[in-house]
Amino acid sequence: MSGILDLLNSDMGKQLVSSISEKTGINASQASSVVSNGLPALMGAMQNNLSSGEGLLGALTSGKHDGSILDNIGGFLNGGDFTDGSKILGHVLGGNQDTMVQGLSSKTGVDSGMIAKILPMLAPIVMGYLGKQTKSNGVTNSSDLSGMLGGLLGGSGGSSILTSVLDQNGDGKLDVSDAMSALSGKKKGGLGGLLSGLFGKK
Repeated sequence: MSGILDLLNSDMGKQLVSSISEKTGINASQASSVVSNGLPALMGAMQNNLSSGEGLLGALTSGKHDGSILDNIGGFLNGGDFTDGSKILGHVLGGNQDTMVQGLSSKTGVDSGMIAKILPMLAPIVMGYLGKQTKSNGVTNSSDLSGMLGGLLGGSGGSSILTSVLDQNGDGKLDVSDAMSALSGKKKGGLGGLLSGLFGKK
């Protein structure tokens, strides 16, 4: 199974970065940083939310997020309608949207207001990617979906952007001790808040 790192390094990932740079006016380096940190952060939040029900699986198998959005990323972003993305963020992050925005802003150096505009652009793309993966991998239950998300986040090399950003104890994986370590330390730029969101502390 290809991982999120493979997606980011693909032509599609490069097109996404280029399109976001053109749409928002930030430079390509900033756009790349936001995309490479934002996509796995969103996937991590989705994986965390699986314990609360079948909603994500239902959304991915409904046919709405079939991956067709990936065939015309530029067209989607230039269309300018990101209301679906905002709804996805509401379902996945709930009241933790601000903490993720602040955490990504701190990590990437991009203004939080710009991050808040970009996340609704990324959310439907993540859902389309996951919908396509769900279908191709024959995922039919939350357990399978959780495993698939873990595989995508881990990538072929066993390490991921999410882990490299948020792994606090250096063991190569994310767990409760990482969350506690980050939350008990300095909350630099809202990273502690981001972790609390990813690990379900609301």
